[in-house]
Amino acid sequence: LVFTEEDKYGLYSNLLFKYFLAEGIVCGHDLFIASAKEHPDNILKELPAPLLDDTYGKELGDEAAAVKSEDFQDSMKIAWRYQNLPKIEASPTTCTKFGHYYDVSKKMSPELCQSVKWHSFYLHEELSFEPKMKTCNMNSGYARLLQSIQRIISQEGFDGSDPQKKQRNVLRIGIQSLGSVLWGDDVCCSDTPEDTHSLTKFLYILRGLLRKSLSACIITVPAHLIQNKAIMERVTNLSDMVVGLESFIGSERETNPLYKDYHGLVHVHQIPRLNSLICDVSDTKDLAFRLKRKLFTIERLHLPPDLSDTVSRASKQDLAGSAKLLSSGCGAMAIGKKHLDF
Repeated sequence: LVFTEEDKYGLYSNLLFKYFLAEGIVCGHDLFIASAKEHPDNILKELPAPLLDDTYGKELGDEAAAVKSEDFQDSMKIAWRYQNLPKIEASPTTCTKFGHYYDVSKKMSPELCQSVKWHSFYLHEELSFEPKMKTCNMNSGYARLLQSIQRIISQEGFDGSDPQKKQRNVLRIGIQSLGSVLWGDDVCCSDTPEDTHSLTKFLYILRGLLRKSLSACIITVPAHLIQNKAIMERVTNLSDMVVGLESFIGSERETNPLYKDYHGLVHVHQIPRLNSLICDVSDTKDLAFRLKRKLFTIERLHLPPDLSDTVSRASKQDLAGSAKLLSSGCGAMAIGKKHLDF
């Protein structure tokens, strides 16, 4: 169970959500897409197109050339004693390619989308059939979603407890903006919501379904709207992996020259650990993401050299240049000096 904290405007978390689904299609997995905001058919049409091996190599080659030119420019700015320090690889290595890479500027072809079996759950359509449904003191939308997931797991042969004759695959479940007002939940509306346990009950039952079936699930939640920290603690404990995206849009970091190469930060709060009572915590605290023309990449955050030295050096050069220009009219004594003597 991968729990993703949405960024403030939901732009980059939605892209990460589509990456998860696109990887399932390329690997031949079955999909289950649930949403209360956007119709699953539209989500499927907006999945990014996979990059072929030769295209991916060309993209990495271009990126490597750009990184080398940036390193050369930085070497002119950084003090000599820092130049011999070991460099950290920011981009994935080409020799050990993991998974697939996608072009966010292109959409996946309809033929490739239809090559796998997929199931959809759109809350407004489901509630129109039977609007009044409440089970185990749980939100009706959550209860209906659990029933749909359980039905797909049992009917399509993903239940690990039942022996299956045919070759079994993996079910990828994607749930968009869980806990928002569109799902009928009020945890995002106030500090003391009336229905505090619906979300945690849903995740508890969902985690049990995932444990006994061949399935993996990603959930995006607008965590910045949930003011009750106790609910967030319980939700985090019920998840296996917790990742948060912090976008620079609308914040002071958007115009800060230190972060000019990046679009946001990635916070890895929790990593699953087998045979342990506690979850692993990532050692890497400085991860950032940026959306390029075609690729969405997550890298180590590298800050540029101290800007104050750069600015002061540039201002000195400007002063010297202006002195040379004005020296012809103010006498030869000002040539090569930073200040003019009248």
